[in-house]
Amino acid sequence: MTSIHNGEFLDITVKELMIPSERVAHVQVGNNLEHALLVLTKSGYSSIPVLDPSYKLHGLLSTPIIMESILGLERIEFEKLDSIKVETIMNTIVPRANTNTALKDMMEMLTDNPFICLEDDEGFFDGILTRRSVLKRLNTFLEI
Repeated sequence: MTSIHNGEFLDITVKELMIPSERVAHVQVGNNLEHALLVLTKSGYSSIPVLDPSYKLHGLLSTPIIMESILGLERIEFEKLDSIKVETIMNTIVPRANTNTALKDMMEMLTDNPFICLEDDEGFFDGILTRRSVLKRLNTFLEI
């Protein structure tokens, strides 16, 4: 049986486990909330990255953030979805790391976040590392 303590599991590179940017659902800063809600709903994700046209990461967007922005005093104001831009309500606090960061250095971030956004050395969005992909790989190390 492989031991986690021998470093074999923690020596796995992030690139082996990451989901590349081409496969990650995202929205752009200039998109309206109607488009963003559609992307979130169709993808089934709880949160998605917000990128600019040059593929740099600016924030995260979730359905609860969108709903909060259209919640009126007496009703949900769906007509606002067209006029509000993603960049005005996105969460700018993003769990992020460089693609070359060691997996062991990301474990604490993955404890508190379902995924970490990965950027290359120039700051371009490279993909995400999900808690699920790490746990799946860990499971292979723990199988007897």
